[in-house]
Amino acid sequence: MGRQLKLNLFIYPGGHHEAAWRHPKSHTERLLDIRFYQELAQRAEAAKLDAVFYADGPALESNVQFATRFRIEPFTWLSAIAVATERIGLIGTASTTYLEPYNAARLFASLDHLSNGRAGWNIVTTGAERAAQNFGLDEHPPHAERYSRADDFVRVVGKLWDSWEDDAVVADAGTGVFADTSRIHPVEHEGRYFRVAGPLNTPRSPQGRPVYVQAGSSEDGKAFAAEHAEAVFTAHQSLDSAQAFYADIKARATAFGRDPGQLLVLPGISPYLGSTEAEAKALKQEFDELTQPEYGLGILRKLLGIDLDGVPLDGPFPPELLATAGKAGSRSQLVLDIIRREDLTVRQVLHRFAGARGHYVFAGTPVQVADEIQRWFEGGAADGFNIMPPWLPGGFEAFADEVVPILQSRGLFRTEYTGRTLREHFGLDRPASQFSRGIQPPNQPGAVQRSQDLPNQQPASQQPAGHQLSGAPA
Repeated sequence: MGRQLKLNLFIYPGGHHEAAWRHPKSHTERLLDIRFYQELAQRAEAAKLDAVFYADGPALESNVQFATRFRIEPFTWLSAIAVATERIGLIGTASTTYLEPYNAARLFASLDHLSNGRAGWNIVTTGAERAAQNFGLDEHPPHAERYSRADDFVRVVGKLWDSWEDDAVVADAGTGVFADTSRIHPVEHEGRYFRVAGPLNTPRSPQGRPVYVQAGSSEDGKAFAAEHAEAVFTAHQSLDSAQAFYADIKARATAFGRDPGQLLVLPGISPYLGSTEAEAKALKQEFDELTQPEYGLGILRKLLGIDLDGVPLDGPFPPELLATAGKAGSRSQLVLDIIRREDLTVRQVLHRFAGARGHYVFAGTPVQVADEIQRWFEGGAADGFNIMPPWLPGGFEAFADEVVPILQSRGLFRTEYTGRTLREHFGLDRPASQFSRGIQPPNQPGAVQRSQDLPNQQPASQQPAGHQLSGAPA
């Protein structure tokens, strides 16, 4: 079997179009019904998708007046998803800026045990400035400082997950020994931001470590991903842009001594499906006509740092405003590039980004959507995709029923699961504990442990011999 697509269902309350909750096809009355999300995950599992993904942030968005931009705490929600499913991966967001490493390590290890090895951590540094005041801080830490803290954070969490070797649990009733304490290690981490003694109070989880996922596309974000991430969520509007990002991030990973095949690139795509292309575009137009300009103008103000109040919606962007627009970050540059290249009116820009906040929106027939996915996959732009349905549940049901079978018939996507863990679905190695050969990780502030300094990694299918607790993969 050749190279296979990785496909995740990115679940956003109501759907990814900002006006989805207003459309009669949406089930807005079920937005806080856990059974609704369990059913979505079960539907994604029936289609053999790799994972479901929940985004999160520790502050209420100011634009919740116009859209379903509330957040649900992902560990609680994904735990409920875990008991309603058997195979599909469970990826949740946790902030390295507003969480402590020991708590994060326990939460994800517990989810990995609960789900028998299906957990993934979407590592974010949090961009919402208003989050600071929810945690007793006067101001949000600067971008570079947040990534420096994230680097230290990830190193601590990795050590904690590795602090129990795979065979530390003996459970020998005859001798009365439950755990071999010589295989449970203090981590004694002393970094720039964290001092953690360890060990973790939870045995090593089925995957060894949950899968590391990252979503930043700034220079700091790409550097972080190249060293730490195993999957990267990214946003691109064109094949050329996606190809450039793909080549860049793979090259950066190689420079760290990593196998670039162990870093998956997964852009977002928000598909509108119709029996004809015209029908699909008309469906998208239905959603766009439900948007409220106040919401989109607020997004542009945040992204570009310009105030468009009073500017005619059906007129061009004032050149003097465009000249001063833009902030650090790839998303703002993406918006500016589209405005300048396509000479869009303000309303057209609002509609362009209403669908998926800068991710790729594509309207067409099931064959056309499958063709586009295949073009990016085979064209060096993606290892797979985050599927971002415009509305729920119908936007995903159409994709699962009509696009997935086409990808399967072309040999691009699985027809059955061959593994049980998220690492196995993604084709990622199961890492050996960094303590298993007596290798003590560096503790000095700013120390960098390159991947070539770690012990050899085990393929995902090679589980350690010896006693295993119930719930570990067989």
